[in-house]
Amino acid sequence: MTTEFEKIAGGVCAPQGFRAAGITCGIKKPDSPKKDLALIVSDFPAVGAGVFTENEVKAAPVRLSASYLKQCDPRAIVANSGNANACTGALGMEHARCMADSAAKALGLKRREVLVCSTGIIGLPMPMERIEPRMPDLVGALGSDEVAGAAAAEAIMTSDTRPKSYAIKFMLGGKEVRIGAIAKGAGMINPNMATMLCFITTDARITKAELQEATQEAVDRSFNRITIDGDMSTNDTVLVLANGQAGNRLITKDGPGCRVFRAALTKVMKKLAKKIVGDGERVTKLVEVVVHGAQTDADAEKVARAVANSKLVKCSWNGNDPNWGRVLHAVGYSGAKIREEMVDIYFGGLCAAKNGLATDTPLLELLKVMERRKIKVCIDLNLGPGQYNIFTSDLSPEYVVFNRAEYSLPAAKAAKAAQEGDGAGEEV
Repeated sequence: MTTEFEKIAGGVCAPQGFRAAGITCGIKKPDSPKKDLALIVSDFPAVGAGVFTENEVKAAPVRLSASYLKQCDPRAIVANSGNANACTGALGMEHARCMADSAAKALGLKRREVLVCSTGIIGLPMPMERIEPRMPDLVGALGSDEVAGAAAAEAIMTSDTRPKSYAIKFMLGGKEVRIGAIAKGAGMINPNMATMLCFITTDARITKAELQEATQEAVDRSFNRITIDGDMSTNDTVLVLANGQAGNRLITKDGPGCRVFRAALTKVMKKLAKKIVGDGERVTKLVEVVVHGAQTDADAEKVARAVANSKLVKCSWNGNDPNWGRVLHAVGYSGAKIREEMVDIYFGGLCAAKNGLATDTPLLELLKVMERRKIKVCIDLNLGPGQYNIFTSDLSPEYVVFNRAEYSLPAAKAAKAAQEGDGAGEEV
């Protein structure tokens, strides 16, 4: 029997025993009214899991949180937007510890029970003089309702145009289990994870080892299958807290409920992954690239990633152009085993190319498909059982203008702007 996953309100506050908050500290711009400091807390002991950026340049909060996860079971996550605390040396690590310390003190927890995340400008020191004094206010703002969850989602936004939140409930061994999540991300998105944060809460009873394996599996099937511009960040983080308040039978690897929980966790992450791509910086289309018929799954992945990251392909999508030739050229340089004369390409279910050659599908029908906001591009290599899918976007002129004007200023100008409260600079 198929398990039903029902969407519910509340985000990270949907599961039992979790509270959240989001307040304004003026991290990026002192007089800004935007929320920029978030907190998520379990009122009960919890186990945690995390997946972090594969970039060799890792922000201080990434290194600190990865270390804390190995040493202690977490109870809280404190996160800020407006400053990435990346490429900030020893001072950056000191500031990350200070965030954990001040949050832990206000919550009455141990420092290592608080995980830290940051997103925003690279290379500038954290304005701890604005953050640390606000920790008691942040704790005081904690709530367990939908409003509190929404405030936390808003506080981690950078170039996002809207907050991203999702929650579900489902039955597990006669007990109702809930999973809630918030995420941020809108640019520099490319597997393996990039420029994104995701915080997930659940009231499921689960071992720490199984939670980590379930988290990695879900990330591989969701956040590692999205791309916008091919760039990888220094701050990417997915954190999951599980406090066991649902009272279900303990979930262990390959034990009762294991597969259902993994499916539920994957569903939540996939939903947020699509929200991230759909909110890409100045993108106009959400495109799913599906590859099948490859000799192996690895070959299918090579093809999917080559097509999804091709600038020429993405530009043609922005122009509503069913240019299957550009898709085929990306297939050709993907490194996968292919035979040109056997490749079929479909746009929205319409065959644009068969056996590597153009079909007689009316151009007007293909053009109508390409005008859609959501498009599925299917590529059949007709060589074997391998398959893979990935979500991506188009590439617009506005994307270039947005990033050139807002995020590519010289370091000196960025530093000056930050001091003056402008807040411009490279963001992650």
